Amino acid sequence: MRMYKLLTLVLSISLIVPPVSNALEVPSSFQFTGAGYGHGVGMSQMGARSKALAGENASSILSYYYKDVAIEKVDDTKILRVNIGNLLTTAKMLTRTQGANLQIFSGEIGDAQGVSPLATIPAMSSLNFTILGSTVIPSITTGKIVSSIPGNRSFTVRWSGTRYLAGVDGVMTLSHANSKSNYRYGQVQIRAVKAGSLGFRLSVTNSVRLADEYLWGVSEMPSFWPSAALEAQAIASRSYALSKAGTIRTACDCDLYGEINDQKFLGYAKEIEKKWGPFWKAAVTNTAGMALTQLGLPITAWFGSSTGGITETAINAWGSERPYTQSVEDLASLDPILNPNFYKWERTVTQSLTAAAFLLPDVVTLEVLNRNTSGTVAMIRATSSKGKQVSIRGETFRSRTKIPSAYFNLVGMQNAVEPAPSTSP
Repeated sequence: MRMYKLLTLVLSISLIVPPVSNALEVPSSFQFTGAGYGHGVGMSQMGARSKALAGENASSILSYYYKDVAIEKVDDTKILRVNIGNLLTTAKMLTRTQGANLQIFSGEIGDAQGVSPLATIPAMSSLNFTILGSTVIPSITTGKIVSSIPGNRSFTVRWSGTRYLAGVDGVMTLSHANSKSNYRYGQVQIRAVKAGSLGFRLSVTNSVRLADEYLWGVSEMPSFWPSAALEAQAIASRSYALSKAGTIRTACDCDLYGEINDQKFLGYAKEIEKKWGPFWKAAVTNTAGMALTQLGLPITAWFGSSTGGITETAINAWGSERPYTQSVEDLASLDPILNPNFYKWERTVTQSLTAAAFLLPDVVTLEVLNRNTSGTVAMIRATSSKGKQVSIRGETFRSRTKIPSAYFNLVGMQNAVEPAPSTSP
């Protein structure tokens, strides 16, 4: 009887315990090859350079990359609020210009004149900011002496030599965890902004006039490139900024980010770049007020470094129809002399970064499902070790994994050969 019961128990256990299956191997990384750098939408900067070297002017370059647009005079005198420090915990400002000073004001004072500052900070003394809850806490450091200023939700800082504060031509240096940059124009706002689960963080913005103070500091093309390419870039940058102006984004307290989320804003360093700075400033001046428009409105004139040989459209990259974007040949991007770093490339992406791109715990296999007519990946699918599958756009994958472009192939995995039906205008 005991043996019978024991045998029955063993049989029962064997029935309820599933057999152990061989676990799928989770790769430590994935390999990619490709060409081009950036989203590929709009003007290819490498292509603009090639066309300028061939003798084309700015108008010809822009008309090639943007469909059914006009180049016309617009009002670009508006003030832009440009984010120059995003989601910070600390920031420091000072001027090293002899005889210059900074002034700090409570709250946001706009263009108001005659407002009494909370404090005036002489050259070489620093104005520091930290965040405590939803309150910005300023302090002044002079030598070894630290002076505190009562906290507030926001502050405004001006310095000598701007249209807001007379005096010598001062330069303000902003330092924070991510960068150290010099600014010559406008004024700066420091505000506490909500940053999701992080709580509140500091947002630092520079209010500058679009026409010159902003554009002189845009650093999206090497200043030694041909003048026609620089002028095409100036017009595209002006158009892009105008299309974004007037709507303050709460996440950054800005019209525009000063990074490649929008356009790289280097500030005064671009204007005074040794030997070549005046060439970019001249391109801005020579195209004063000129913008790309469609139906009378400035277009969002996207541009990028280079492509995989054909430019991309907004609908393919992001799912947003913009009739002025089109797919056109861009062979200069595949020229190893013009584009030595990105005419072709290879990258390795870690398992953790790949899984995060698909919001999966892990990824066992990747598969390119289809391609756009430009050659970019339209959709890419990941399969986890549990069999769950998630598909995302190729451009989304490019952005999340930081590979150079969506003109890529998988190494050792399945790649779609046939492009998807064209969705280009």
